[in-house]
Amino acid sequence: MDGSDSESEDTTWHEELAAALLENCDFGRLRNICNGRQIPKKFKAQAWKICLNVANKADSLSSFNGIFDLQEQAQLRKDCKEFIDKFDNSDEEKLSLASDLESVITFYCRSKNAKYETNNGWLDILGPLVALRMERSDLYNCFYALIIKYVPRDMEKDSLAYQLFRMLLMYHEPDMCNFLDTRKIFPDSYCGTWFTSIFATCCSLEVVEPFWTLYLLQADPFLVFFLGVVILVNAKDHVQSLEESPSKEIANSLSSFPGQLEVDDISDFFSLAQYYASKTPQSFRRDYQAIFSTSVGGGAIEPEQHLQTALCLQVNPAELFQAILQGTGENVSYFVVDCRPADQYNKSHLSTAFHLDANLMLQQPQEFASAVKALFAGQRQAIDAESQAAGEHLCFLGSGREEEDQYLHMVVANFLQKKTQYVSIVSGGYTALLKLLEKESEQILNSCIVMQPDNTSSEDSGTFSLSSQLGDSPQRLTVKGAALMGRFTTTLKEKGGFMREKLVEYIKNEGAEEERHVSSEDLGRRYRPNSVQPVFTIADEDEEGDSVAGNLSSDEERRELVNTDVWLKKPDVLKYYECQEVKASGHTYPGYLLLTAGHLYVLREARDRKKFSYIMARRPLREVVRITSKKRCAELITFRYGRVNKSNETIVYAIDRLYLPDAPDATKLIKQQIVTCIEGPEAIRKLDTREEEALEREKRAQEEKQNGEKSEKDQSLGEKRGDGEGESSIAEGQDTAVEQGTTKGHGTNVEHDTTVTAPVEHGKEAMEENGDKSAVPTARVDLSGDGLEIGDEPAS
Repeated sequence: MDGSDSESEDTTWHEELAAALLENCDFGRLRNICNGRQIPKKFKAQAWKICLNVANKADSLSSFNGIFDLQEQAQLRKDCKEFIDKFDNSDEEKLSLASDLESVITFYCRSKNAKYETNNGWLDILGPLVALRMERSDLYNCFYALIIKYVPRDMEKDSLAYQLFRMLLMYHEPDMCNFLDTRKIFPDSYCGTWFTSIFATCCSLEVVEPFWTLYLLQADPFLVFFLGVVILVNAKDHVQSLEESPSKEIANSLSSFPGQLEVDDISDFFSLAQYYASKTPQSFRRDYQAIFSTSVGGGAIEPEQHLQTALCLQVNPAELFQAILQGTGENVSYFVVDCRPADQYNKSHLSTAFHLDANLMLQQPQEFASAVKALFAGQRQAIDAESQAAGEHLCFLGSGREEEDQYLHMVVANFLQKKTQYVSIVSGGYTALLKLLEKESEQILNSCIVMQPDNTSSEDSGTFSLSSQLGDSPQRLTVKGAALMGRFTTTLKEKGGFMREKLVEYIKNEGAEEERHVSSEDLGRRYRPNSVQPVFTIADEDEEGDSVAGNLSSDEERRELVNTDVWLKKPDVLKYYECQEVKASGHTYPGYLLLTAGHLYVLREARDRKKFSYIMARRPLREVVRITSKKRCAELITFRYGRVNKSNETIVYAIDRLYLPDAPDATKLIKQQIVTCIEGPEAIRKLDTREEEALEREKRAQEEKQNGEKSEKDQSLGEKRGDGEGESSIAEGQDTAVEQGTTKGHGTNVEHDTTVTAPVEHGKEAMEENGDKSAVPTARVDLSGDGLEIGDEPAS
């Protein structure tokens, strides 16, 4: 039963359809009226003619001279008679229909210099047209339009159509493709009749009519390939159950599988095909349009050669560039994998690209495997964070020069062998991409490309050049404004171990380094030299001269765009604070400071996109070496991060300066989390105990000082006994003991205990001073200026 005749369906639109057909409406209006619904059978003939653009077309068959002299004429006449015998018509009608079919095919062969072959699908295409009782002239016009628009012109073995279908199957179902390749079951052995007859050969007539109706309303010849992919997806379990069967038997089973389709399946069948089409890079439609045309079309690269030598689907640079600008969407979003050598990547790369040095695959296989793991981890994290770099589709990018991309093809083949889904390559590589970007505005370019300055350019001019990236091309790309250009701070090293450490740290945001902080099981081993300042201090930033290794700042890091609300509500975020990012130039940027169990994140609100922010910094808590505040502005907090080198020296590699309105609460919580990260939750309890003890010592010191002041009065009387001198000496000793435990406020005499806990070891002397060798080491901090202790409320 035709799905359109169901009583449950709304048929009020049929009147509008009938009126439109009487007015000889165009295809656009017809498709809008139908809106993906089945057309009643009485309207199908006229609707199909409109879809094929042959309505009211002249009778092309009228020029046929009626001479039947093809070499294969006898076979054609026999096949036409046998084909018509399948229809339930009278003998007289069958004779007339057989003559019409023979005339149509004979005229087509003579006019197109084509040759008829049995089972080439032509008669099967004519079958649904005959069933709609079309006139002889319409029969030929529709047949001709179907052959030209929807049937691949070359269906020989290893033809362009089969190559493309295999790539689409590999893109969406690599497991199924790998199984068929292993059994040497290639597309020409099972899907030829699908494409030559538009599934009319293997499906019943009652299925073909609603099938073709939806197919023609889509007006997409490439949809036939995705319909084939859907067939294989549904046949996957069946095919794998025939694993022990001969390959020919599996191929025959696949070829007849569409015959199981029923009318009620058609709607879902097409919905799935359209879904797969929407999840596929669209570049192949332009590159391989020669499949459905009589000429190649003048492409820059010969399509057959291009496709036959390609490992997988290729993405045009223009499509990739458009996807980058649009960000993550409902259809195809790319996770770009830059496989160029490290020096080329560092010189210039896409801001959203992940670097995977293809040379590592042969030179350092273990490091390559680690980098691949980091790649997948980074891809998952980017998707979860809704980052601008997020994408389910892996798009591999090479240099575009064949001699340099030999390892790229090996890497892609490796991913395909592992049955990785959604794998593609950028056509023309990075060179083609740069040539495309030359035409774009400076603002768009700055948001897509990260470059190092050209050594030949003047720093004052702020001009960067990518002419060296284009090889011998005379074209040149310049970008003004050095402040707008970032540089990838986690420089990729060629040494395998160091590269893996950087990749994992940058992508997974996990501490890849060996734990270096002191623990209760590792007392006595010096972590830092004694000259290093404590982690938590208050000082005048203008007087400090910390240098940053490599001169790297957060502005030079790769900026990743994320959804602000999603990040603030992530379950692993312990707390977040509104802040202002303060640069050395004095500029401030609104954003957020996020604290997780092991990291600090600095987000900067994106000015051009509301509700989005850039991730300006990802800092492991274990690498915080110092937190300081301004004397005259306790809310201005500076975080310093560093690592210990082989010489046991702490090298500061980054600095973040933030204005935190809620600085006391933020720094206190961060301090506690650092201690927890290093020593565990039990260390917090010990820290609180020591702070209580410090307050008690401060109270006792104040009482002793008051007693000392009374003793001074007795000394002024000049008593002869030695009691006065003894008391004075004691008082002086008391003052000396608390000197480093007091802070004299500006214009006040408020005193604070300045003993703070540093979550690192400062030498055996610091532990012995506390008298508890099993406890977390602490350091005495001299707060000699105007300020307050990090984590405490301001003194009144």
